Amino acid sequence: GTAAATGLGAAPILFARRISDRAQAGMLGFGGGVMLAAAGFSLLLPAVEAGVDMTGSRGLAAAMVIAGLAAGGLVLALLDRALPHEHFVKGAENVGHRDIARIWLFVIAIALHNLPEGLAVGVGYGQPEDAKANALALAVAVQNMPEGLVVAAALVAVGYSRVAAVLVALATGFVEPIGGLLGAGALALSSAALPFALAFAGGAMLWVVSHEIIPESHRNGHERVATGGLLGGFAVMLLLDTLPL
Repeated sequence: GTAAATGLGAAPILFARRISDRAQAGMLGFGGGVMLAAAGFSLLLPAVEAGVDMTGSRGLAAAMVIAGLAAGGLVLALLDRALPHEHFVKGAENVGHRDIARIWLFVIAIALHNLPEGLAVGVGYGQPEDAKANALALAVAVQNMPEGLVVAAALVAVGYSRVAAVLVALATGFVEPIGGLLGAGALALSSAALPFALAFAGGAMLWVVSHEIIPESHRNGHERVATGGLLGGFAVMLLLDTLPL
């Protein structure tokens, strides 16, 4: 469902002439706000609670969560450093002299965004409370829709057809089920990994928000719109995490 939401969100590009930079900044900010709140409310706080239940010590629980958070951020940083990709505004990174089609650079960049979201959903369903996992999955799907539109708009802007842009956006969404399987698989091997796994997904999401989404949303001079979008996304995730689902 979260994967399909990316393609669904991209569909309006088939009819819209152009998505303004201002609108794209707001949509990126919204997605960043959802991810920021999800990392805190649905991943890191439950990770601490699970760690306390497991160890009986808040200190040990905090240590497990900090280790998982650091590991998630580090893995994403290493992937970002190793993989050639192209930011929507900043441009290409780590390409060098390798002959790589530009569309694949976009695909890799989007995959780096989507992998932590898939991990988060997969790990989220290892929690005792299904309501939190449902809220997290719904939030990821909601934020994938504007993200899919931004992806499609970026591809159209560099010369790809509208149909190709929507199909690529849809295809990149399917990185999330892969991440979900990895997260769920880790917990299937050992339920004791829950605090670390939740924190790992949270750290990976925080890294994406800080390193990718916020800088990209601020590059075209629409910081106020992007910040408003971030606050709106944060509020939506707060609402979803509070309501019974």
